[in-house]
Amino acid sequence: MINMNTVSDTVKRFVDATFEGRGFWGLTKGDEWVICDSAQFENADVLPLWSSESAAREHCVEEWEEYEVAMIPLEDFFEIWLNELNQDGVLIGCDWQLSLDGEEIDAMELAKLYQA
Repeated sequence: MINMNTVSDTVKRFVDATFEGRGFWGLTKGDEWVICDSAQFENADVLPLWSSESAAREHCVEEWEEYEVAMIPLEDFFEIWLNELNQDGVLIGCDWQLSLDGEEIDAMELAKLYQA
């Protein structure tokens, strides 16, 4: 069981908002999703996700201006995305700011928070 006391307020708010909204928002162009280098961990990739469509849409600028905002329903995250993200070692960027920094969390650890 994950200790909720060790989870940042940003991640807690992200989990609450995405649970209530039943999904995440990411940036996609066809089958390609935005994946970035981790700012916190060497040799790690991050899938930035947002708890609202509007927050994700703010990031459709500059190198991502051709990307569109798309929702990943929670059910799809658990059934389709989670194992692949875990196998590939891709972290989740929770509600990143326009400066492309913020909380990064392991996908399996994030999944556990929905059951806490």
